[in-house]
Formats: sequence, structure tokens, C-alpha cells
Amino acid sequence: MTEIPGYEGRPLVHRPELLEEPLFWLGHLYACAHDEDAEELLFGADYEAAEKFHRELLERTMWPVFTIPLAAGNLLHVVCRAWKDDPGVDYLLHHPSEERALLLAKVDGHFMGPALSWPELFSAADNGLPGGSTVDSHRRLLLLWPALGDDSIPDSATHRLTAALSAVTAVEAPEELAVALVEGQGAGGASRWTSQDGVRVDDGAYSYRNPSHGFALTPEELARVSAAFMS
Repeated sequence: MTEIPGYEGRPLVHRPELLEEPLFWLGHLYACAHDEDAEELLFGADYEAAEKFHRELLERTMWPVFTIPLAAGNLLHVVCRAWKDDPGVDYLLHHPSEERALLLAKVDGHFMGPALSWPELFSAADNGLPGGSTVDSHRRLLLLWPALGDDSIPDSATHRLTAALSAVTAVEAPEELAVALVEGQGAGGASRWTSQDGVRVDDGAYSYRNPSHGFALTPEELARVSAAFMS
């Protein structure tokens, strides 16, 4: 059993072996396929197999959780929330010295996010820090992809995503899919990021990192998140 402070009462278990299963990624990235063409590129002939795989995943008592270590001892937890009537993926940041984890994004029918910008995505994917579910940058990038939202797209974006899709999935046209996913970005689409006194914030309508919202993280928490994702 795994516990995340502030996220108690959920039967969590680390399942790093799922990251080696190509069918896992099809369901994980489904929320990022924003039109029928992107869905076809993602699933191809594997739609029924992927549906069966994720249906069985949701029927399990334990919820899979994956962890990516970040700067200064922070941990980013990715939880596959397997409630039958409300499945989704939650992204939570926690430091062992803190009493509770911070919810950064919820990828489901009531999306909340985005959780991170392009520089933060690449930093978390590439830091190589041990102790998490995987040190592989391809798997980390895809694991975090649904929580991305940043309209300032770097030149390397499509290349990086194509490489990740080629390495860990069995999709037939990884470059075409990468182009579609980069255009659509994560589950919630793109937003604009700025820096205020060294703290990175965004203007997403449903983002916990948008300080203009009443549900946003506190200034202290926003600073903690930015520090955790430092390159």
C-alpha cells in the first residue's frame, strides 16, 4: 500500500510495470486526442484491446500510482483514479516535510489544470533522479503529457514526442500523432505562462496555478511548485 498525505482513503499501489505496456499509454493519452483524426492515429486497430485493458484496470481494487522525483526532494505523484463512475488521473506534488500533497491537475470529465509548462515538462522528464517509477525520459514525458498546457511551443516539441511515442507505444504513425498531440497539447489545451517574482503562473481558466482564481494554490504553494520544477 502507498500513501499520499492529503489523499488518504484511496487504495494506492505502485505499478511501474504498467509503463512497459503499450496498451496502457493509449488510454492514458486518450484525453489528449481532441478530434476523431487524433483518436484514429492513437488507437488504430488497437481500440478494442485498449478498451478491454483499461476496463480491467478500473475493476481492480488498488489504484495505480506512479512517482517522479523532482528538485529539492519533491515528489510528483500520478494517480490513476479508478472510481467506476468517476475515473481519471490526478497529479499531486508532495514534499516529505509537508503535511499534505498539492493537487495540481485532474484529468477527467471535469478537467482542472494545466499543471505544468513546456520547460517544466522537459525538466521533470529529463532530470534522471532515481527513486521513482522510472528514470526513462520517454515514459516520464508521456506520463506527464495530459497535464501539459503551454502555448509557447518549443522547436523540439514534436521531435521529443515522436521519439517517446516510437519508444514506448505501438502506434503506426508516431510522427503524425505527435503533430496532432502537440497542436492539441494536454487534456485541457494550451494556456499562457508568465513569471511573477520568480514564480511561474498561468492564465488557464481551470488552473490551480492561476492566482486570479479563488480555488488557486496559495502564493506560498505556488512558489513551492515552481521551485520543485526548476531545471
